[in-house]
Amino acid sequence: MELNKDFSNKALEDFKLIDKATREKDQTAYAELMKRYKKPVYHMILKMVRNVDDAEDLTIEAFAKAFKNLHRFKKDYTFSTWLFRIATNNAIDFIRKKKLDTLSIDSSYKDDDGETISIDVQDDNLNPQEETIKKQKIGLIRDFVTKLPPKYQRLVKLRYFEELSYEEIAQELDAPLGTVKAQLHRARELMYDIVKGKESHI
Repeated sequence: MELNKDFSNKALEDFKLIDKATREKDQTAYAELMKRYKKPVYHMILKMVRNVDDAEDLTIEAFAKAFKNLHRFKKDYTFSTWLFRIATNNAIDFIRKKKLDTLSIDSSYKDDDGETISIDVQDDNLNPQEETIKKQKIGLIRDFVTKLPPKYQRLVKLRYFEELSYEEIAQELDAPLGTVKAQLHRARELMYDIVKGKESHI
């Protein structure tokens, strides 16, 4: 396939990394892709949901979905465009489900190659496919949970499967809020590591 000559050097480097990840099962390629885009994806989502914890969770989910479907990626667009659309759609589903009135955006985001990614939240109604989306998310995260140390597994289940807030988890476990936050932060870092080592875990 002949690539569009207008792609930036970074986009072309991304294509090479994707080939390594999908064809050679190279885990360092997954890690490099995450390194390149973790911060911009996180900051974009944070602008949408305005909550650090939710933005972290949604960032993990976005990379998990992208890496799980990386073999389907077509080089018609840049990887960043594809990834940001996955992240945006996931965040929009979250906003609709939670009925969050927190979105204040320019209605679009430009990726590294100047392509506009639309962010369109029409209303606060629940997504009609809410249950399907929730099941998909749980299925995705369930792949990670068994790889975590036992002390983190229940925390992750309460946060991702039962969708409890940090305060509710602290109450459920009769643990200090600070401890819950620290342990969930560590669990999240471990989950990022699992996502980066996608081929071994999913």
